[in-house]
This record gives sequence, structure tokens and C-alpha cells, in this order.
Amino acid sequence: MPRMKEILNLPVQELPCSEFSAENINWVKLEGGHQGGDDIALIPFARVDDFVKGESSNPACPANFRVESRRKRAMGSVAKPRVDGYLEYTLYWCSYGPEDYGESESGVVDATSAKPASGKGSRPGRRHMRRGCLCHFTVKRLYTRPHLALITYNQIRHVDKSGAPCHGIFDIDAVGTRAMYAPRISDELRHRVMSMLYVGISLDNILQHHAEVMQKQGGPLNRDAFLTRNDVRNMERTIHNSSLELLGNDDCSVKIWIQRHQKEVFCFQDNSSSKSFILGIQTDWQLQQMLRYGNNSFISYHSTFGLKKLKYPVCSLLVFDSSQKAIPVAWIITSSFVGKDIHKWIVLLSKRLRTKDPRWRPSAIFLDDPSFNCSIIRCGPSATDAIEEFMQIFVDQCAFIDYFKSHTLAIIDVWITGIKSLPVTTPEPHAAMESYHSKLKSTLLKENYVNLWSRVDWLIHTLTTEFHSLYWLDQYSLETGYFENLRDNSFSTNAWYHALHIPDVDVVLDDQNLHLAKVLSQADRNLVYTIWNPGSEFSLCDCSWSRLGNICKHIIKVATFCRSRHIAQPLLSARIYKQALLSLLNNPLVLDHTILHVARLQK
Repeated sequence: MPRMKEILNLPVQELPCSEFSAENINWVKLEGGHQGGDDIALIPFARVDDFVKGESSNPACPANFRVESRRKRAMGSVAKPRVDGYLEYTLYWCSYGPEDYGESESGVVDATSAKPASGKGSRPGRRHMRRGCLCHFTVKRLYTRPHLALITYNQIRHVDKSGAPCHGIFDIDAVGTRAMYAPRISDELRHRVMSMLYVGISLDNILQHHAEVMQKQGGPLNRDAFLTRNDVRNMERTIHNSSLELLGNDDCSVKIWIQRHQKEVFCFQDNSSSKSFILGIQTDWQLQQMLRYGNNSFISYHSTFGLKKLKYPVCSLLVFDSSQKAIPVAWIITSSFVGKDIHKWIVLLSKRLRTKDPRWRPSAIFLDDPSFNCSIIRCGPSATDAIEEFMQIFVDQCAFIDYFKSHTLAIIDVWITGIKSLPVTTPEPHAAMESYHSKLKSTLLKENYVNLWSRVDWLIHTLTTEFHSLYWLDQYSLETGYFENLRDNSFSTNAWYHALHIPDVDVVLDDQNLHLAKVLSQADRNLVYTIWNPGSEFSLCDCSWSRLGNICKHIIKVATFCRSRHIAQPLLSARIYKQALLSLLNNPLVLDHTILHVARLQK
């Protein structure tokens, strides 16, 4: 048994699962002191919420652990902190205790736990929940190790003062009643219902859907089975009130939102004379999608949306599901160019992900701006000559040349350098990102919102409610088969999806001339589209959608057609990747590290 002064020698328990409970932890009995005999353990402070969720999901005694008391200290406020001194102290107690209102109603009142009928300390409407449960634990964010949390379980069993089970499946009196389950619906069900309400699903349809799910499940397994009309109405009221909470002062309104949604904010820096405004947002659902689809896969930046119309532009981080649809997994709202302060939020987001899964790694990151993460090098004489020749060709097109000079000329050297040094992605992710851009534009830049574009609080509210719920519903419908009639068809109608419906026989490609390809129109069989540079990252098509600068279905179809038959020229991205790999392997340090790593894997 360790004494309190030895707690920092305990191992920090990093668990790979997203949520964990007391059963997953190796507890140590504490020796001596007023807490002698209590179970203690050290975990990362960032995982405390995951532990509380896991404990609330105990199948034998499901319960919501509420914060009974909380205290905080400022760093530097203690001259000589104790080894268990805290920056934050939180007492969590099972929602079925510590009072036992069953006893008070029967005439037996414990003076130490009696509560007034009204006023401070009363809990109106919840008297039936209190069953005298003594299960509770404390969490200390250690003063000398702020990244660690000391969990002290004072009573790990859900029992009353007599030592008998007081709720859950082991309590005989609770069998057949709601005391078998948690007292409140889960966060997962609350989020599901709120998302349904945001996308316009009616109360009756929500309850009907819930009844079907419960019937398919085979009966009640937890409190979620008892979702009532009143529960849904309360959530409707919450949605209605949240839409009316925009204050006259935008800055104050944003800070209030951040204070109420701290779990969804992974980075915040207030605006000042020397610092730019930065707000990083990621909901729990987005975090799960990023862990699921971003590990060993692609992540894409969709940066500076709304640069000209919104007060601050929005940078979105996207992952791609099995159907090549882009899913937003984080939003960064900043007053500066998004690449300038990337180091301030990307590190925090990475820590957030690695805390959940230390093995999480993306395989590639797509950038939509070549200066985002690479040094700017002026282009060589050949690129300059090409630009001058290009401008000479269009010298009589004054409006176009003016636009070219003001929007493109200043950054074209950066693009050329980026293409030379970084691989260019294939058309499929391009199509998914274009579809996401269109959806974001149609949601945020509606003309009836023009008076709200200058407000950051409205932007945050719209992203995290209406826009977020659209993507949640799409994934929920794909996974469960429910609400397919309510899905937004634009999610599954990007260019990559349409390309799948073009048969190979409609593609005409001359093996002797790989500079051109033809694709027969699916709508008008007399119409043929021409694709230049087929199979490359720089293909062009003469269809109306491609002429607007988009990746069309014809380009994607020809690209997949060429790859499947190995008849296209090697991609520029492949050549650049090969060059980068060869340059790394020519480095003796990298080569030695690679050999050691391969040898370690073979063992």
C-alpha cells in the first residue's frame, strides 16, 4: 500500500478505448491518513470525462454521476503544495444518492441527509431518484502535475448505508422499475434527438422511430428506452431558446457560447492588438468520425471559406467515408490567414486525438493552398516566361487580364512551387470537397442571412446545429437505414458518385494518342465530351460544369478507366513522391532508421 506522499510514483494508466470505467483500471489501496483504505489511480486529466461516462454506463448499476462540489485554485496560489495538492477538485456522486427519499416518505428521516422541501438544497421533481446510494469518487487535477488526475474512489459499490444494493439489477426492490436504469437519458440519445429536431423531423416521428428501435432491440436495456414526449419537448424548448440567445454584443455572445460548450472547444484565443482571434470547434460526434475515418487515411483542409462575406473565414477539416463523401470533423474560425496560426491549434487538436487513441495517424493531408505549410520560393525564369506568354495571348481581353493580375498573378509562383514539391491529389477527393463547399455555401450564404454574416456567434450556432445535423443524419441513415427519404441527395450526388454510373463502353480512348479522350453523354446520346490530359491530375473537360473550374464526372470516369487499364502516363504526384522517397533514402540517418524499424517488425 503506498502512502499519500508516494502517489506520484504510481503508473499513469493510458487506456486505448474511447470510454473506460473502474473495471478497466488497476486500483491501489491508499495507506494511512483520513483517506486510508480508499482506492486510488492516476490517469491523464484529459481522460476524466471518458472515465465519468464509462462509470455512468455500468451495466449492473447504470447511473449518472453528478458534480456534487467543485473547487479551483490558480497556479502560483500555493507556496508549498502538498503532493496531492490540487488545481481543481471535483466530487462526483451517484445520482441515486446520498439522500434516501424513500425513507423520508415512509417516516424514517436521517437528520444528516434530510433536505428542505423548497429553497436552497432542494431538488424539486427528483425525489423519486434518491435511494441513499453512497457510491462516489473525487478527482484532483494535481497542482504539481497539471496533466494528471488523481482519482480517489471513496465508495466504489452502489450500496446504501446498510451495505445493500440500492438500485440496478442487484436491488430486488428496483426490479421492474426505472431504478434498474440510469435516472436520465444518455448524451448519445440526447444528441440523436436534438439532431433530428434540427433537420426538421417531427416529435411524433421521433417517438415512432424510437419505439421501432426499442422493439428491434428486444425491450428496455437502459433509461433511453423510456424516452417520453416530455423529454423531446424539453429538447425542443432548448433549441428554441438557444436560437434566441444571440446578444447585441457579438464578442460577449461568443464568449458565453464558449463557456457553455467547453467540451466542444479545443482551442480559443481572444482577439487583441497583438493576437488574432482563433476558435477551434469539434463536437464529440465529429471527434468519433475523425478517429474512425481519419486514421491511416486522408484528411483535407478546406480553408478560408467566406473570406469576403463573413466576419471571419471558416477553415474546415474533412475526412472521407467509404463512399468518398467529405465529412467535416472540425472547424477553425480565425481572424488571420488560417495558415499563419496553424501551430497554435493543430497541436491541441492532435493531443485531443492522441488522448483518445495514441495510435491514431493520418496517411496524408490535402491542402487547398500551397503556402499553407510550405516555404514560399520564387518561381524560376521558365515559369515567368510562361506567364508573360500567357498574358500576351490574352492581351486584348482587358477585363480578364485585370482579374488575372489582381487574383492570380501574385500567388501563381506559390502554386508552381507547391506543385513541384508536393503531390497533387486525385480527382475523387476534389469532387468530395467541391460538394462540401457547395453545401456550406448553400447553408451559410443564403440571402436572408445577409444581416447575420458579420456575426461570429451566428456562424458558430449555424455550424454546430443545422449544418452539423445534416451530416449526422446522412451517416445515421447510412448505418441504420432509417430516414432515407429525409436524406439530402446532394451528399451522394457528387461527381465521383455520378462517374460510377458511366459504363466503360461510353469511354473512347485511343492508345496511340493519350492526349485526348471522349465520353458519351448519359443524358443526350448524340453529345460527346472531350477530355484533355486524360488520367492526369490536370485533366480538363469541355462540359459546362468543368468550364466553371470544377472536377466533373467525365474527368473522374476517364481517370479511373485509365488507372484500371494502366494506359495513362504516370501521375505527376507519383513521380514527386518517388523523388522525395529517394532523397530520404539517400540520407544515411533515415536509411539506418528504416533498416532498424524493418528489423524490429520482422522480429
